[in-house]
Amino acid sequence: MTRAAEPSRRVILAVALAAAATGAGGPAAAAPMTRSTKAPSPLVDNHAWTSCADWRGGSAQGTRAVAGARPGLVIAAPAGTTDYTDPHTQKTATWEYAVWTSPLHRLSVPATEVIACWNANTPAGTWLQVELTGTYSDGTDTPWYVMGRWAAGDQDIKRTSVDDQTDDKSTVWTDTFSIDDAASGLRLTAYRLRLTLHRTPGTKQTPTVWRLGAMGSDIPDRFTVPASAPGPAAELAVPRYSQEIHAGQYPQYDNGGEAWCSPTSSQMIIEYWGRKPTAEQLAWVDPQFADPQVCHAARFTYDYQYGGCGNWPFNAAYAATYKDLQGVVTRLGSLTDLETLIAAGIPAITSQSFLKTELTGAGYGTSGHLMTVIGFTADGDVIANDPASPGDDAVRRVYKRREWENIWLRTKRYNASGKVVSGTGGVCYLYFPAHPTPAQRRALAAVGVR
Repeated sequence: MTRAAEPSRRVILAVALAAAATGAGGPAAAAPMTRSTKAPSPLVDNHAWTSCADWRGGSAQGTRAVAGARPGLVIAAPAGTTDYTDPHTQKTATWEYAVWTSPLHRLSVPATEVIACWNANTPAGTWLQVELTGTYSDGTDTPWYVMGRWAAGDQDIKRTSVDDQTDDKSTVWTDTFSIDDAASGLRLTAYRLRLTLHRTPGTKQTPTVWRLGAMGSDIPDRFTVPASAPGPAAELAVPRYSQEIHAGQYPQYDNGGEAWCSPTSSQMIIEYWGRKPTAEQLAWVDPQFADPQVCHAARFTYDYQYGGCGNWPFNAAYAATYKDLQGVVTRLGSLTDLETLIAAGIPAITSQSFLKTELTGAGYGTSGHLMTVIGFTADGDVIANDPASPGDDAVRRVYKRREWENIWLRTKRYNASGKVVSGTGGVCYLYFPAHPTPAQRRALAAVGVR
């Protein structure tokens, strides 16, 4: 489970909402089945820049597009140098940098929340920063907000979110831009993203960014959601890992494994797609620890400002460091959306919060927890790899459809004290091949991801 007290994302949800592979060696999908797809939820806009045409369409200062099977953006010639003092090490270093600014994206859904997301390779001696600015429905503009300072490793900078960013109309809470008073009717109607690539001066190294985008949403207040009708039964062969067997290990990463639901879930799906860390990459982990790749995932998703491994875009970015994988953060509208993805061989990581009495068979309650949805029974119940299990052999769970759907999709709930608190409103991570099969591409498009 996530930490009991996660002020950033949990506060933002309470405030804002109350007011598969071709040529990539991926696993085969479940047995062929037909499934009708539906239009994406009108409450979510998920947009990304991924092609050479996209990269050439923005405003470049020292960057260039690179063609190929996976087009990307790199440093061509530095636009200048800048000093950065890492707030977590107090080390100041000089970096060359180049900047790319996206075209204006007009949201099809004027949004109360926006979450940026990126997929990139950052060799040693490089890192990147993602910023967002937007236009409100009253015609005014936001400042430039930092949505993340990120590197795949942790030797050059400590990857970090940035606190205390607000203009009294909106605030960034860890990884999420939020309108401060959604009940006022104010919304974000358009945004730009700015990508700054950094490298050690005098070197030829460069980050390569393959995907940059954001998910905007306007999910209404709701304690319950309509029930969806069960679809076809299917189950994907996703590896099973428990976070609980890592309790106390590497406490510098959010006090050890009890809080590692997000990286544990990420690692399960990464390995479903046939990817995993090398023995060399895992050499730092104590050889007495089981499933060392889970420790590795925790270290390399850890947000040093947030103090945890649950930064949503950092998990998606970690997944995309593995060969030919993409990672995105989005919101889905129903279990029908998840069934569409499962039918195409794409599992999902979902975020939910609930009392012990609200999810039969879980045996615990949580203010926020990530699970991996791997399938559905013939009755439509949810088959989930739940990392909050005592061991790997206990990870596979079957949860009642109606209970599970509601705890995932609601935006408001009552905690054990009877206080109204937030729910996550259908948030999920999707990891999938850089070159999806036609069926996978159709399923992703059906849930609003391209």
